[in-house]
Amino acid sequence: MSILLGIDTGGTYTDAVLFDTERGVISAAKALTTKRDLSIGIRNAIEAALPEPAPEIRLVSLSSTLATNAIVEGKGSPVCLLLIGYDSDTVARANLERVVASDSIILLRGGHTVTGEEKFPLDINGARQAILKHAPYVAAFAISSFFGVRNPTHELRVKRLARQLTKLPVTCGHELSTRLDAPRRALTVALNARLTPLLQQLILQVRGILASQGIRAPLMVVRGDGSLMDVAMALERPVETILSGPAASVIGARYLSNIEGDALIIDIGGTTTDIATLRSGRPRIDSEGAWVGGQWTMIEAVQSRTSGLGGDSEVLLDRSGSLSVGPHRVIPLSILAEQFPRVIDMLHSQLEQAAARCAVDTTMGSLVTLERSPGIDQNSLTSTEQKILTLLNEGPIPLSRLLEGSLERQFLYQRSLGNLQERGLIVAGAFTPTDALHVLGQYRCGSVEAAKLGAALWARRLNITAEDFCKQVVGEVMVRLGQAIITSVLADEDGLSLNSQDSVGRLFINRALSTDDRRVLSVTISVRRPIIGVGAPANAYLRPLAARLHTDINVPEYAEVASAVGAVASGVVQTVHVLIRPLDGKNKFRVHLPFGVRDFTELTPAVSYARHTARRLARYRAHRAGATSVKVHIERHDRTARAYNDKIHIDTEIIATAVGRPRLEQ
Repeated sequence: MSILLGIDTGGTYTDAVLFDTERGVISAAKALTTKRDLSIGIRNAIEAALPEPAPEIRLVSLSSTLATNAIVEGKGSPVCLLLIGYDSDTVARANLERVVASDSIILLRGGHTVTGEEKFPLDINGARQAILKHAPYVAAFAISSFFGVRNPTHELRVKRLARQLTKLPVTCGHELSTRLDAPRRALTVALNARLTPLLQQLILQVRGILASQGIRAPLMVVRGDGSLMDVAMALERPVETILSGPAASVIGARYLSNIEGDALIIDIGGTTTDIATLRSGRPRIDSEGAWVGGQWTMIEAVQSRTSGLGGDSEVLLDRSGSLSVGPHRVIPLSILAEQFPRVIDMLHSQLEQAAARCAVDTTMGSLVTLERSPGIDQNSLTSTEQKILTLLNEGPIPLSRLLEGSLERQFLYQRSLGNLQERGLIVAGAFTPTDALHVLGQYRCGSVEAAKLGAALWARRLNITAEDFCKQVVGEVMVRLGQAIITSVLADEDGLSLNSQDSVGRLFINRALSTDDRRVLSVTISVRRPIIGVGAPANAYLRPLAARLHTDINVPEYAEVASAVGAVASGVVQTVHVLIRPLDGKNKFRVHLPFGVRDFTELTPAVSYARHTARRLARYRAHRAGATSVKVHIERHDRTARAYNDKIHIDTEIIATAVGRPRLEQ
């Protein structure tokens, strides 16, 4: 029996579970994610999950939104990107200035051809000058060489030089992907370098928390494909942790439901809903690379479709006056009141004001609170923005109070509030689906009184009962979830997508999801895959929705902390790709390796060498990633073509996949 600790930092909550390798989940806890400092939420969740006395923990594993959010929000440390053999047109196509300052993108002479031959000698002196010039002003170096995946020797020489001249982290493009596409590889390695200091800070904080609890177990991190890696490797490849939250959720859902077949996994979080597919018990992997924040990386991750709909989605009226939910995230009134009890007094006061007025004030029930401290942003704030932040230092304030006064003042404050919200410094508190579930008695994690007051304000505005209003909110969420599920299935199975002009398709889907039986035209849709629901409100939404979609539903025990379970229920997986290509007219076969090339006069010995080397490298990487009991599986894929009735060998790929269990503290 071994006790493991799994941690997941989501957009709204941070979860922690104690996990017994024989019995499963022992205890679980949730705490609010503290975006200004993730370690606070992590500490609170761990402390709530640990019993007295705390058992001996032999492994800790972390799934974090840090890398994903940093890319989406454009955050990261300054880096120097050394591009070998690239030209200015290739750099322009990559749009690298989104992530690296233009004067920190250095073009060096060198690079290789598609066959791995040196195209130009490496400008090692230019590399030396660039490294020395930029080292005092950057946090890391990123290196990418043209056709570096076919021959990485130039990348490796510059990496060795950077390590000799500085103590800064250095990453090479060929270490992150073996796929061609030089611009995208340059972008990926630049993102990786930007994330290294951020992840390093989080790891140090987590280690400090664990030490304060007397936990000295190995620490691992969840990758985007759902596998685990030791923190030392994670600090070299932080970009591989993008989408680790959805990946951990899929792994956790699979473990908790004990499913080996096909299924849809629906994870309803606070900020988003993620939909993934299991095929024969395995998650589908996006081999083309994950899209994050509008940027196409070369990192393989669990294929997951994200909808901007969650428990924290704001309830609004659209232009037609119909109820709408999302995609903007706010803090639920029930949660805000738990943090700041005086929110209840504010809502009481607003309800009394609403009863005394004839006109409807659309700001009623909306509050504003700090999301994080401004830090270095302080110097770029206007005087009005600074004044707003000073007011919010003491806690939430009703939006109506900030927007009172002359029209000119209202316009100025409204613009300032928008700027602060865009920077992530403030966040609104308003009525959400989470609050609706509190009122209906289907979910409880915060103040029921605050939720009821928020519902009463909306009910007065719409001239209906608070209960009917909340039922409408829950109904709208179920329709939106159903749309997301059907859209995901259509895209996966038939490559189809619904656009805004497809009014008939949307009408059919909405009719199938509607409970209104007065319509002449009735539509039935069946989803022929079971649904595994995870996330805190999964029961409330997915059980009735599954009935409308005529499919089975499984919401397993501990579904609300599935991502934290997935953080410790997975294993270590490392894959090595080795390519063998014939050299035209030279009667040679070139083996392209992660450390260089090697030539053979015949294919058979080339394949034998490639298999042996790939197996050894995969096993080595798995051990470095923190695995024990490693097993390696080898695949061979030959590509051929026919010409004049002859079969021509194009290339051979050897794929070595090493799988092992996480190494536990002895």
